[in-house]
Amino acid sequence: MPKQKLRAIIAGLAFLNLLTIIIFVIKPLIISKSVIGEETAAKVGSKDISREAWINELEKRYGEDVLEEMVDKEVVKQAAEKYKVKISDKEVDRELKMMKTMYGTAGQTVNKSTAQLRQEVQSSLLLEKLLTKDVSVSGTVMEKYYDDNKDLYRIPTTYHLSHITTSTNKQAERIRDELAKGVSFEVLAMEKSMDEFTANQGGDMGYISQDNEQVPKEYISTAKNLKVNKWSGPVKTEDGWAVLYLHEKIEGKQYKYDEVKEKIRRQIALEQIQAPVSGKIFWDDFDVEWFYELKEEK
Repeated sequence: MPKQKLRAIIAGLAFLNLLTIIIFVIKPLIISKSVIGEETAAKVGSKDISREAWINELEKRYGEDVLEEMVDKEVVKQAAEKYKVKISDKEVDRELKMMKTMYGTAGQTVNKSTAQLRQEVQSSLLLEKLLTKDVSVSGTVMEKYYDDNKDLYRIPTTYHLSHITTSTNKQAERIRDELAKGVSFEVLAMEKSMDEFTANQGGDMGYISQDNEQVPKEYISTAKNLKVNKWSGPVKTEDGWAVLYLHEKIEGKQYKYDEVKEKIRRQIALEQIQAPVSGKIFWDDFDVEWFYELKEEK
């Protein structure tokens, strides 16, 4: 159940990205549709692709999903106010840590502000609490669930790292010198890192736990001694050299039963009621009217 919930949160974050894109391009259209219709978004030989055609395609592909996501968030917000359901900062902090340590893939969260991430997590937790607010679960059942699933409530020490890989120590030294002069780590990674996959993400490797065996062990030992928002000196690995940057460090922790018993209650309750984790269940209660219609191609 926890993994399903965390995947749902990540799906929500993905929709937020789409929403940002669509709002960015649609807002000018609302202001002056006739002007934008004449703008060119791309060109293929002598053929123009208009900005209006691009916007229409975005709406056709993602418009309904994004609008539904926005409606769900507002419904959850209003339902939480009506039923006086709240989520503490402590709960949000814990959920964020679990999400990052379990699913912190490269580029997953680096382009989102802390406020955006917290808002997504808070909305998800509010929805869970709303769906399960009237469900009772015995303490004995919850304690057994905890004892049987302790690993679900343990987070390893984890580092959010970026790297720039090079073939020689001299190149790594040069990278470090450029960083010291104020050149952006992301820009240098995109321009000079040998690792093409992470280079496209500005060097971002995501959140890496201390027991991760898929990264060089030197990365973990270096990260342990790095300060947040600082880069390392050249790091020797089997494949060459690297310069690391530490965005964030999450200290490992085994959460005690008392710290997560309410989370466990919600998990068991959701399994019992077998309800979809969606705000749609509250739509009728808050008079949601759906005006969206997909534009038909002419």
